[in-house]
Amino acid sequence: MDWLQAVFLALIQGLTEFLPISSSAHLILTSKILGWQDQGLAFDVAVHVGTLMAVMLYFRKEIAEMVVAWFGSITGKGSTPNSRLAWAVIWGTVPVGLFGLFLEAFDIVDNYLRTIPVIAATTIIFGLLLGYAETRYSGKKRQDFKSEYDLRLRDVVTIGIAQALALIPGTSRSGITMTAAAMLGFSRTAAARYSFLLSIPAILLPGGLKGYQLVEEGAKFDWNFLILGIVVSAISAFACIHLFLKWLEKIGFMPFVWYRLALGIGLLVLFYS
Repeated sequence: MDWLQAVFLALIQGLTEFLPISSSAHLILTSKILGWQDQGLAFDVAVHVGTLMAVMLYFRKEIAEMVVAWFGSITGKGSTPNSRLAWAVIWGTVPVGLFGLFLEAFDIVDNYLRTIPVIAATTIIFGLLLGYAETRYSGKKRQDFKSEYDLRLRDVVTIGIAQALALIPGTSRSGITMTAAAMLGFSRTAAARYSFLLSIPAILLPGGLKGYQLVEEGAKFDWNFLILGIVVSAISAFACIHLFLKWLEKIGFMPFVWYRLALGIGLLVLFYS
């Protein structure tokens, strides 16, 4: 890996992690087009640390309020909107954790699913599903929909199961969780905010496990590249979250739907050409 490759891959990770367009599809497409080798597990962990830092920094106030309220809920101080949202993030993470353990036990993703045809298919299929979800907003105002504080157990379980599907490359964790939330009657902004909050444990848990494995194996790596990856992915992810939430209600999900369709078709053309 050279400096240009490190910056480019970190930038892609930061910009695509929170948009409903699949970061895995972009990383694979970039590597295939430019002939780059896999960036390695250490760099992969580094750029995910960057995106984790970005989302936690952006939602620092909400996270602090949720943590305080959550501790209050388990110490007998009663339930509040923030404590319920905190529980929604916790319970919404359970399905992806269980499904992830299953896939890891049989090494299903690396052996069968990390292929261009699979990624192209999921990019297109779940892009169309996002487009269908966007039709739910036609002719309605934002106040006609629920906020993230209106989440109920049924909603949390449904969105959590949807997030588990994102372990299939090309699905897009952000995309599928926003799609599920939209179909359940949540506003675009509420769907995005809950998706971003769900990303914290979804990034932290597997990232922590991979980091632990690297330490246990005594892996050696260039800290300069890792720090660069963290910084670039964090800055780009923070900017992406801010702009996405700012513009989402104005532009809707359709630009991302058309982009996913073009990307999926591009992957198929690349594979079969």
